[in-house]
Amino acid sequence: MKNNILSPYSQARSKHTYNIVDDLKVSVTVTANPFGLSPDTLFAMAARMNKKRAFLFVSKVLGKHLPVNPYTSLLSGAALSLLLYKRYAADEQQHALANELLDDAIEGLTKPGRSEQVYHQVIEANLKLPEQALFIGFAETATALGHSMYRVFSEDCTYLHTTREQIPAIESLISFEEEHSHAVAHRCYALDAAFFNGNEPIVLVDDELTTGKTALNIIRDIQRQFPRQQYIVASLLDWRTEADEQRFVEAAQELGVSIEVLSLMKGVIRAEGSSPEQVAASAQTQAETFASGRLNKVYLDELFELASYSSVDSAGAVNASPYLAGTGRFGVRSSENRTLDASIAEAGAKLRSFRVGERTLCLGTGEFMYIPMRIAAELGQGVCYHSTTRSPVHPIDKPDYAIKSGQAFPSPEDEQVRNFFYNVGALQYDDCFIFAERDWPEDRLAPLLSALQACGFQQINVIICGPSKGSHKEEKA
Repeated sequence: MKNNILSPYSQARSKHTYNIVDDLKVSVTVTANPFGLSPDTLFAMAARMNKKRAFLFVSKVLGKHLPVNPYTSLLSGAALSLLLYKRYAADEQQHALANELLDDAIEGLTKPGRSEQVYHQVIEANLKLPEQALFIGFAETATALGHSMYRVFSEDCTYLHTTREQIPAIESLISFEEEHSHAVAHRCYALDAAFFNGNEPIVLVDDELTTGKTALNIIRDIQRQFPRQQYIVASLLDWRTEADEQRFVEAAQELGVSIEVLSLMKGVIRAEGSSPEQVAASAQTQAETFASGRLNKVYLDELFELASYSSVDSAGAVNASPYLAGTGRFGVRSSENRTLDASIAEAGAKLRSFRVGERTLCLGTGEFMYIPMRIAAELGQGVCYHSTTRSPVHPIDKPDYAIKSGQAFPSPEDEQVRNFFYNVGALQYDDCFIFAERDWPEDRLAPLLSALQACGFQQINVIICGPSKGSHKEEKA
C-alpha cells in the first residue's frame, strides 16, 4: 500500500518554539517543506478556548480568523490544486507547467502585490485532471479553501462542502464527527442522490491535519456507502505524528484503498502547559466604542441561483429564506462555474460603488466564505477579507501573538451558537461589507451589527446575497 505523503519533499528540518501565553508553549519541528516557506508566512499562534486542545494555528493565508488580501486566500487553495495537478502529471510538459505555476503561486502567497496576477494566471491555465474528481471541503474553516482548490480545474470535477446546519427536507448522504472540534457534527447534503455513486477519487480538503482522525472518519463513512479505490487528503499544514501516519496506512489496508496526503508544510508539534482561563472574558472586549456610521442593507436578489430549503436551528426555529445553490453546500459541478463566475462579477460591479474609502473590510459569515471572498476580490485595491467563526480564541495584545482583539456575538443563524470575529481594530478600516447568504430578521442581525459598530466604520454595508421579498419567517419545526 502506498505511503501517505507525496514526494518530492524537502527533508530539511527546522525547529520553531512559540511561547504563546503563560506556560503554554508549542514546539514545531518542520520535517517537509517543499517550497522553503517560512512558518511565519503560513501561520501564527494563539491560545484556544477549548479543553480538547489549548492552542490554535491561526492561518495567515486562509481568510478565516485574520484579515488578508482575498487573492491570497484564493491562492492557498490554488497551491493545493497545483500539487494535485503535479501528482497526476503524465509527461514532462505537464510536470514543467505544474512546477512553473507552483513557483508563481508560492510567490503570490508571500508577496500580496503579486497575488491577483498569479491567481488569474492559474485560473486561465484551464488545467484538467486525467480523470474525474470529487472535492469535499470541511466546514466551517475549509469551505472556501476546498472550493478554491476545486475551481482551478476547468472540467469534470464536482465539489461539496460539509455543513453543521440542519436541513430537514434533505437526507444527509454522509455524516461524521470532528472529534477535537467544539462543533463536532458534519453533514453532507448533495441534492443529486447520485453525487457519490461514481468511482472517481475523492479529495478531502482541510486547512490543517493535527491527527487526521476527521479525514479517516469521513473516509470510513464513505466506504460503507459509496466505496471506491482512491482518496487524497489535501491540507495547508500536516502535523500528524508517526503513530497518526501509521493509522492512515492501517486504515488504507483495512479498507482496501489508497490514501495519500498533500500539504504545503509538514512537521510534528509538541505542546506544554494549558490555556489560561483568566483571559477567557476578553473575547468580548473592544478598547473603545465609537459612534456608528451609516448603515446600508443591500439585497442581491436575482444575481445568484437559489436552493429553496428551510433550515432548523438548535432551538427549533425555522428559517425559510433560500440558500444559494452555488456555495457547494448542495454540490456543484464544473459545468456550473461560468454561471457562478458571472454572478460574482456582477455583484462586485454593483457593490464597488458602495465603497467610501481606501480601506475596506469584507467579512464572510460562518460557512459562507467562498462567494464573499470572490466578491471581495472584485472590489478593487485596499480590500481585506476574512470571516466570522465559531472558534473561541483568547485575544491578547502582545507581539507575535496572532489574535490581538475580538468580538463575540450570537450567530444570526442560530442564537444558541456563539460567533466571533478577530483583529478588527478600532478605526482600522473606512467601511465594511458583511456578507450573508440568506436574509436574517433584524433582531438576529442586531448583535453582529453592534459588534461591528464598535469598530468605528464610516459605513457598514449588510449584503444579503439572496432575495428580500418574503424571504424569512420564523416558526417551530
